[in-house]
Amino acid sequence: MTQSVVLQTNVPGLKLRGRGKVRDIYDDGERLLIVATDRISAFDYILASGIPDKGRLLTQMTLFWLDFLRDVVPNHFLSSDVPAGLEGRAMWVKRCEMIELECVARGFISGSGWKDYQRTGAICGIPLPAGLKESDQLPEPIFTPATKAQTGHDENISFETAAKLVGADLAAQLRDLTLAIYKKAADYARTRGIIIADTKFEFGIYDGKITLADEVLTPDSSRFWPLSSYQPGRPQPSYDKQYVRDYLESIHWNKQPPAPALSDEVALRTSEKYKEAYRELTGKSL
Repeated sequence: MTQSVVLQTNVPGLKLRGRGKVRDIYDDGERLLIVATDRISAFDYILASGIPDKGRLLTQMTLFWLDFLRDVVPNHFLSSDVPAGLEGRAMWVKRCEMIELECVARGFISGSGWKDYQRTGAICGIPLPAGLKESDQLPEPIFTPATKAQTGHDENISFETAAKLVGADLAAQLRDLTLAIYKKAADYARTRGIIIADTKFEFGIYDGKITLADEVLTPDSSRFWPLSSYQPGRPQPSYDKQYVRDYLESIHWNKQPPAPALSDEVALRTSEKYKEAYRELTGKSL
């Protein structure tokens, strides 16, 4: 591949806190440095090759949304003045006490929510009208929390279960905040020709306040659909790693380690999809 990818980082002088599916996290004692690599995961495995510019795009899109949402919720961002070589793909953030809950907002019925609805007529225990089709817009956006998994799939849970995990008051605050953020972002994205079908947020506590943390409204954490081709009753084309999933299905990978590498074409097409979403939403090129 002609474009280089960053699959792993090493920052001298900083303590490595951990490596996630995409991000490397470092600690200087007072702040955390979050570095978005070009790693990509599919079917719960990190693939052997990365996506050009993915880490820079995820970071820049997160920064765009954090600024856009600053009047709705405090966030963990401190500075983009990062060590050499990490410009554009890293940011210094506050050390928050993370809340062990994935906060998911759904405005449309898709993915695991569609499967749940087909089986039960509800999503995460929330009853929905009969007769909804795949990709239909819901009567109102819903909050469907999940437990955070370090490996494998997050597990959808009911609001009642979330309340038991984090406390009723905090769960209610997280629900209301998640839906408020989703509505503001989804309304804006629609003016840019993109439907945000669903998305997930992570929150922490900093200085006693609920604080938006981690990545925000990226193609990795959200389902972005082009408004121009939206048609309920089927899956929608999306600005995410669907090319990757389709490729892995086409080569009949058994979804067991070792995870395969991607063809150059698939990696570049996926990169272009991410960049297209960034251009549409922000009006800027990476």
